[in-house]
Amino acid sequence: MTVHGNGLHAFGEQPLPPWRRAVLKVGSSLLAADDGGLTDRFAADLARFVADCRAQGREVVIVSSGAVAAGRGLLHTDAAGLTQRQALAALGQAPMIALWQRLSDVPVAQVLLSHDDVRNRRRYLNARATLRELLRLGALPVVNENDTVAVDELKLGDNDNLAAVVAALVDAEVLLIATDIAGLYSGHPLRDPHARPVPRVDAITAETHRMAAGDAGAIGTGGMRTKLEAASKAAAAGIGTALFCGRDADTVAALSRGTLHGTWIAAHGDRLLARKLWMRHAPAGLHGVEVDAGAAQALGVRGASLLPGGVVEVKGEFGRGDLVEVRLAGDATARVLARGLVQYNATDLRRIVGRHSRDIESILGYRYAESVIHRDDLVVLPQEDAA
Repeated sequence: MTVHGNGLHAFGEQPLPPWRRAVLKVGSSLLAADDGGLTDRFAADLARFVADCRAQGREVVIVSSGAVAAGRGLLHTDAAGLTQRQALAALGQAPMIALWQRLSDVPVAQVLLSHDDVRNRRRYLNARATLRELLRLGALPVVNENDTVAVDELKLGDNDNLAAVVAALVDAEVLLIATDIAGLYSGHPLRDPHARPVPRVDAITAETHRMAAGDAGAIGTGGMRTKLEAASKAAAAGIGTALFCGRDADTVAALSRGTLHGTWIAAHGDRLLARKLWMRHAPAGLHGVEVDAGAAQALGVRGASLLPGGVVEVKGEFGRGDLVEVRLAGDATARVLARGLVQYNATDLRRIVGRHSRDIESILGYRYAESVIHRDDLVVLPQEDAA
C-alpha cells in the first residue's frame, strides 16, 4: 500500500517532543528497487536526516529491513519458502549494510538480534552494552532481525516490533517508523473513500486496530497492524511513536526541524518508571555489594554509575544481570542504598573489587562494561524505603 505526496498536507504538521536518542525503523518498501535488489532513492533522505540529527548532538539507531529483498536481487529469484527466505536474508545482509555505509559519513555497525536476545537477561545486557558502546564511539548501529536463524520471527516479519524492543533496549525517547504511507487513516485509504487521516492516537484500542486492517503489499511483511503493535509496546515503555511517509522528502526533512507530518502515538507513564519500580520493590535477598563512602555519595548525589573502584566487598553469589543490593561498607544498620542489575557475576566482581575500570579487561580477559551497575539499571532508594 503506497499513499504519499498529498499525505504531507493531509496530515498537516505537529511538533515532535524533544528527544536525545531515537530508533528509526525503515521498512523493505523504502529500500527495495523495482527491478530487484536495493535502491537508495528514499534511503538517502533518511540517511541525511540521521546526519542532521547527529550534527544536533542527537543519537539514532536504525532498524532496517531489506535483507531478503537484497538477496532476491542477487539471485533474481521469487522464492518465498521459509528456508529460501532465510538463505536470501543471509545473502542480503552484506549489501543492505553496504547501502547504509555508502550513505553515512560515520562507520556503520551491523547488529543482528533475535527475540531470544532480549528474553535472556544475560544476552539482553550484552546487546544493551554493545549498542551503548557503539553510540559512545560515534558509530551508526544498524539493527536487523537475525532472520537466518529466527524462524518464528521471520515468519512474522516483525522488524516493527523489534524496533520497539530496541527503543526500550537503548532507552530511546522516540520511535520513528518510516513507511510508504503518510500515517494512520480511519480506514484503508485506497479502498475506503471516507478514510481520513488520524494525526494523533492517545491510546491504542480495538477501534484503532480496525483502522489498520489491510495487508503489507508485495514487498513488506508487516503492515499497519504490526506498526500499531510496535507503538503499543513502545508506549508501555514510555516511548512515543511517529508514523510517517519515508518516501516524501519534505516529510523526512521536517523531522530534522522537530516537525511531524504523520501520526503521533503517545506514550503513557514515565519512560523508566516500570523498570525502576520493579528494581525498587523486587526482593533481592542478601546478595549484593558493599561500597565506600565516595561511591555512596556518587550514587545518591550525582546519580552516577557504580564503578569497581568504589566496591569494597561482594556479598553472596549472583550472576550477570541479577538484581543486587548496594550497601555502605561498615554501616551497622545495613541500610540498602540502591538496587540494580549487575554487569558482572559475583566471582568475577570479586577479582576487580577496588580496581580502576581500565584494569577490568587485563584482569578478567574481557570487559562487558566499565561500570559494575550502570546508572540506567540502578535505582537509589529513599531512606524510608531502604531501612
